Amino acid sequence: MTALAWVSVAVFLVAYALIASEKVHRVAAALGGAGIMLLIHATGAEAAFFSEHSGIDWNVIFLLLGMMIIVGVLKETGVFEYLAIWAAKRARGRPFRLMVLLVLITALASALLDNVTTVLLIAPVTFLVCERLAVSAVPFLIAEAMASNIGGAATLVGDPPNIIIASRGGLSFNDFLVHMAPMVVVLMVVFVGLCWLMFGRTFRHDPERAAAVMALDENEAIGDRRLLWQSLTVLGLVMAAFVLHPVLHYEPSIVALLGAGVLVAATKITTEQAIAEVEWPTLVFFAGLFVMVGALVETGVIAQLSEAAVDATAGQLELATMGLLGASAVLSAIVDNIPYVATMSPIVAELVQAGDGPTQVLWWALAFGADLGGNATAVGAAANVVVLGIAARNGTPISFWQFTKYGLITATVTVALVAPYLWLRYLA
Repeated sequence: MTALAWVSVAVFLVAYALIASEKVHRVAAALGGAGIMLLIHATGAEAAFFSEHSGIDWNVIFLLLGMMIIVGVLKETGVFEYLAIWAAKRARGRPFRLMVLLVLITALASALLDNVTTVLLIAPVTFLVCERLAVSAVPFLIAEAMASNIGGAATLVGDPPNIIIASRGGLSFNDFLVHMAPMVVVLMVVFVGLCWLMFGRTFRHDPERAAAVMALDENEAIGDRRLLWQSLTVLGLVMAAFVLHPVLHYEPSIVALLGAGVLVAATKITTEQAIAEVEWPTLVFFAGLFVMVGALVETGVIAQLSEAAVDATAGQLELATMGLLGASAVLSAIVDNIPYVATMSPIVAELVQAGDGPTQVLWWALAFGADLGGNATAVGAAANVVVLGIAARNGTPISFWQFTKYGLITATVTVALVAPYLWLRYLA
């Protein structure tokens, strides 16, 4: 490699280490790394901002932006609080039944929206219900974070790594439904069983507390019914457009932006309110990350890594698939799965093009490994970090190892189940 390529690798690794260690805010690390890449001419303005292969992936940025605005408007209706109280009453105040319902709601919402937004909305309500039942919210929060990562794996919009993979691999919303969602349903059934083994046996039922929860009226949580129906209608149309992409030929990013625009224009929500709910740091982080990875593409680093990966697997698709699944799970447990997938996607794209047979399985191996491996540790996925932050702010801190001791079990079991699924469906 050239001297510039080695310097680019060094810059990237330092930024990556800062992101993983959390000693510097990840946005600062990503922007700093992107700035240095531009400064040393590892990439340029045209490549960084306009190149399809080495620039900022605007499809990812605008898809997230549109969905954040839609969810921000939906949040104003109180529908998430409604669902939490409804779940508590349907569980008859029994803690494990409540956990199962909240976990399933979280998984479903994460598939339709995205896992970070879902835990932001579900976790605060969990504190309310757990306080009424006089049980610790910690097991619920840990289970919800893991359920969001599993459920989010089912769709293109459910987990940020999936959005990156779809954009890089030219995959549609329906591709994820067909190839990822069936296995995610199986994994959720297994995960409910794991919740019983890890948490359920420690719960105690308090009849008096349960009666107090049963007295709550979930209908009071809905603050604006008209806005709720408007929001659900737009969200339904957006999801339908995602599914009908092969017919309509509109990219998910365009659909999400159109949905957000219609929702803001047609409701009483002001532009300022809608924009205020956008997670700007997340979008800026993605932009910086894409510039850094693009610099590695421009300097030839990604191409050399791809050649090395092709040589290492010697054209054996089975070896490449299982190796990618395992490596993705392990590495996503150590660092956030978003920068990992952003780095690996160009490499997997080269492997898919260079290989023979059903090479698309490599994308599913990357997605499953990154999404499920993110459950292994407290810093493996953005949803985990968000849940720990909410817990700390509410006076119920969850330590790194408190989360990780359950996360390692969940990640190991789910990834182990995915391996035979990929083998039997694509490679046998």
